[in-house]
Amino acid sequence: MMDKIKVSLLGATGMVGQKMIKLLADHPYIELVKLSASDSRIGKKYSETVKWIENGSIPEKFRDMKLVSTSPEDNKDVDYVLSALPPEAAEPVELKLVKNEINVISNASPYRLSKDIPLINPEINFEHLRILEGKDTKFVKNPNCTSAIMAMPLVKLLGFDYDRISLVSMQAISGAGFSGLPYMSIDDNIIPYIHGEEEKIPAEISKMYGTVQDGKINGKNIRMSVTSVRVPVKVGHMGVLNMEIKKGVDVEELIKNLNNFSPLKGFNGLYNAPAHPIVVHNEADRPQNAIDTYNGMEVHVGRISYTDRNLRMVILGNNLVRGAAGITILTLELMEQMKL
Repeated sequence: MMDKIKVSLLGATGMVGQKMIKLLADHPYIELVKLSASDSRIGKKYSETVKWIENGSIPEKFRDMKLVSTSPEDNKDVDYVLSALPPEAAEPVELKLVKNEINVISNASPYRLSKDIPLINPEINFEHLRILEGKDTKFVKNPNCTSAIMAMPLVKLLGFDYDRISLVSMQAISGAGFSGLPYMSIDDNIIPYIHGEEEKIPAEISKMYGTVQDGKINGKNIRMSVTSVRVPVKVGHMGVLNMEIKKGVDVEELIKNLNNFSPLKGFNGLYNAPAHPIVVHNEADRPQNAIDTYNGMEVHVGRISYTDRNLRMVILGNNLVRGAAGITILTLELMEQMKL
C-alpha cells in the first residue's frame, strides 16, 4: 500500500477551507493531518472555533484537532501545504513556506500571473505542471473561481477564427467569502461591479491557455472583455458568453466535442476528476444554480446557439469546488500521478 500524502490546510475555518475538509475527510491517499487558522485560534480545537456552514456535521476526525499556526515550523513535516487563505494574508505566509522548502498549492491570488508558477485548471493545462520537474520545492496556484469555470468550454472555442469574446459573469455571494458582503447590500439586489474581476478573468484564462518555453509560461492572446456582477445566490457562478466568429459554426458538432472532452481519462486514481468535466444541457432553461451546482467539479453549459456570426452559450459552475477546493485537490492528485 502506498504511503499517504500528508497535507496541512491553511485557512481551515473559511468557506473554501471547510469544503476542502469535506472533500479530504475520506480521501484514499491524501491525509489531512494539520489545520491552521489565525493566531488567536492557535491551540484551540477546530470544532470550538469554526463557524461550520457546510452541509452535515464536521467530520469526526477533525472535531478535536487542535489548530496550529501557518509558520514553517508548524508545517515542515507535511508533504504539501494547501492554502485557502484570503489574498491579503496569503502572500507573506506562502512565500515564507516556499523559502523554507515547503511545497504549497494555493487558492489565493498573489503570484497567479508569475510566469514561473503554474496556474492550474487541471483538465485544461495539467501539462504546465511539468515546469516543476526537477525543482526541490513546488509552488502551484489555482485560478480565480470565475476564471476556472469560464475557461473550461473555451477549450473547444479558441480554435475558431473569431473577432472578440464578450463575457458577462453573474457571481454568487460566496465568491466574496463568508463575511464579504453585508446582507443589506445584496438582499434583493444586484451589484454591477466586482473589484478586480474584469481584469483578472481574461488575464488568468490567457495564462491557462498559454505555452511553456524555457520553464516560463507565456499567455495566449485572447481578445476578451468581461463584465462582472454580484447576484443574490449563495453558490454558483454563471456566465453568458458571446463570441463573434468569422465563419460558420456547426453547433451539433460543437456540442458533441464539448460532451466528449475528457483529457484526464488516461490517469488512474483521480478521485476528484469528473468523467465528463463539461456537461451540455439541451433544455432551454438550463443550467441553473439551484439544480446544476450540486456535484461541484463539472462545468455546465447550455443555450448554445449560433446566429448572425454570433456564438452564444451560458456557463455555470460551483465556485467553491470547481473554482477552489476541488481543483486544489485534483491538482495534487495529478501531481502524484505525474510523479512530480
